[in-house]
Amino acid sequence: MKQPFELPHFYLPHPARLNPHVEEARAHSTQWARDMGMLEGSGIWEQADLDAHDYGLLCAYTHPDCDGPALSLITDWYVWVFFFDDHFLDMFKRTPDRAAGKAHLDRLPLFMPMDPATPVPEPLNPVEAGLKDLWARTIPAMSPDWRARFAVATEHLLNESMWELSNINEGRIANPVEYIEMRRKVGGAPWSAGLVEYATAEVPAAVAGTRPLRVLMETFSDAVHLRNDLFSYQREVEDEGENSNGVLVLETFFGCTTQEAADTVNDVLTSRLHQFEHTAFTEVPAVALEKGLRPDEVAAVAAYAKGLQDWQSGGHEWHMRSSRYMNGGAVSAAPWQRLTGPGTSASDVVALLASAAAERLRAYAHVPFQKVGPSLLPDFHMPYQVALSPHLEACRPRLTAWMHTMGMLEEGVWDEEKLAAYDLPLCSAGLDPDATPEALDLSARWLAWGTYGDDYYPLVFGGRRDLAAARLTTARLSACMPVDGEEAPVVPVNAMERGLIDLWAVTTAAMTPDQRRTLRDAVDTMTESWVWELSNQLQNRVPDPVDYLEMRRATFGSDLTLSLCRMGQGPAVPPEIYRTGPVQALENAAIDYACLTNDVFSYQKEIEYEGEMHNAVLVVQHFFGCDYPAALAVVHDLMTQRMQQFEHIIAHELPVLYDDFDLSAEARAAMDNYVADLQNWLSGILNWHRRVDRYKSAYLASRAHGFVPDRSSATPPPHLLLSGLSYTE
Repeated sequence: MKQPFELPHFYLPHPARLNPHVEEARAHSTQWARDMGMLEGSGIWEQADLDAHDYGLLCAYTHPDCDGPALSLITDWYVWVFFFDDHFLDMFKRTPDRAAGKAHLDRLPLFMPMDPATPVPEPLNPVEAGLKDLWARTIPAMSPDWRARFAVATEHLLNESMWELSNINEGRIANPVEYIEMRRKVGGAPWSAGLVEYATAEVPAAVAGTRPLRVLMETFSDAVHLRNDLFSYQREVEDEGENSNGVLVLETFFGCTTQEAADTVNDVLTSRLHQFEHTAFTEVPAVALEKGLRPDEVAAVAAYAKGLQDWQSGGHEWHMRSSRYMNGGAVSAAPWQRLTGPGTSASDVVALLASAAAERLRAYAHVPFQKVGPSLLPDFHMPYQVALSPHLEACRPRLTAWMHTMGMLEEGVWDEEKLAAYDLPLCSAGLDPDATPEALDLSARWLAWGTYGDDYYPLVFGGRRDLAAARLTTARLSACMPVDGEEAPVVPVNAMERGLIDLWAVTTAAMTPDQRRTLRDAVDTMTESWVWELSNQLQNRVPDPVDYLEMRRATFGSDLTLSLCRMGQGPAVPPEIYRTGPVQALENAAIDYACLTNDVFSYQKEIEYEGEMHNAVLVVQHFFGCDYPAALAVVHDLMTQRMQQFEHIIAHELPVLYDDFDLSAEARAAMDNYVADLQNWLSGILNWHRRVDRYKSAYLASRAHGFVPDRSSATPPPHLLLSGLSYTE
């Protein structure tokens, strides 16, 4: 069969190595699959299918250093997960039978108890039998923290198969951001990362949830999945009718040829691998120091990172050899491994190394403060009408008075003219048109505090290139938010600290400790993301597109907004509803639309006047090597598709979710209110951007963009002030 495209040149920085216990793993997994009922009589596989797929070879390439018993166990896990995928396809996707598929998936978590002594049901099919056996054999060697993380990854892998099934039923192709997010769950690479820990070393719990370790796992996942999409396009799209393939997603989004889409997928894959390397070499050592890891714990993290690298190289080699995939015409090894004589492959080496170097250098080649002219504004797709609070006019002078009291108009970052030009009460009035005067004041103060902080960090710390002071300030801000109702253990030394202490006391007065902890985590996410932006600024580094969009949600304060919105619905909505795929997808679609709206309006302000590089339009320009209008068109298309996805989830996915969880009328009404809050948020943010002076060319040309004249510049708190801090949990 003719291939639909030529496979691209892959970035392969590490050689693949083969575990010497490969034959042991092959023999063991074959017998295990037969014992579990996965072969003869299953209706899914025969012995010849398992031999052709050769999962023993896959695991021997992706886990080259573990011993024989560990390799056999890991291979059994992969036999199980691929059997699950083929079984689910045959039983529920080809039919398609959503109700039966959900019933099948609902039973599987019962076979993964945290306590090995917990009884499990009797298996009804080979998938259940395999999971029961594997879980019992695996968890004795791993900590409770790993068990919980691996169980979540396994449940995501299983449950999000329903998302694929729903898309097939609707004939719907995901947008690129939606696809990347869902592929991480459906594709199983986070699950694979858990098995890398089993084969190498377990990641210490102190850093397992930090951004650097999360980025290692996510970049690993994205690269694994995109590589698989390139090799499996022919089988999945042309044979099985799958819609969940990155090449198809980009082909549809850009309206380009299959070959062009495949080349773009490979560019994204390479960028994700570069992000992996950047994180491993710059962010992981820093977080190890910050968390005070012992030498053996640092070694465990290093072994884990190396294990992820081995998986990338070995996974590629297996794709090259497996009959399951399209691999004609691909090169099976890195060019420096293929040298067989003088000059035989020199051109390949030079070309590929030059290409990789150019792609890596591109991220650091931005020239700041380029004149770009007024921001171009497309026709925004906004299906919701804005409504404004009747208390808007009275809110404005009260916010000005509060800002003076906190000192935020006396530090040289803002003055009254800037505050008036930014008109944060207008934004609050659109976000919550039904708010009481007190609630509107509180909302406007949170917005003002967050916007002030977002301006403060690059101006104060960026100008001084003082990342250490930024980290210190961030730690002190976190200490301003005690969770047990006590007074903050910090004597405020600047306006940001005074403002946060005041906001925290008012906002959390009636909250439980768990609610305060959730809110503090949301604020911490935002302030820590400002440090990430500052670090990129000091390196003159334009972020990777996927990393940018995910971190943009944090820099925009989205977690803070969502936390306050959720708490406003009270206990009527069960917490697990907010953790479901449809609700998280709804929230992320709304957040991305709002963030990208800001990037479109703020392009001139950030690129020309502030020397910023954290703007989606600029990120697209650098990644695709295109001009401003072309990059804006890509961002605008993505905004439109994210809004359409938001509408689609409300119309089609939430009703099914409500039925699946058998929500009460009260809970459904509360969720409807939550959706309405998000709709108000979207329309209110767009209205605010259109009306305020903050982003308008004439206003930008009339203002100084450093410290406010005739004001003493803001000073970071001295390092000595950190001593004696007691952090509460």
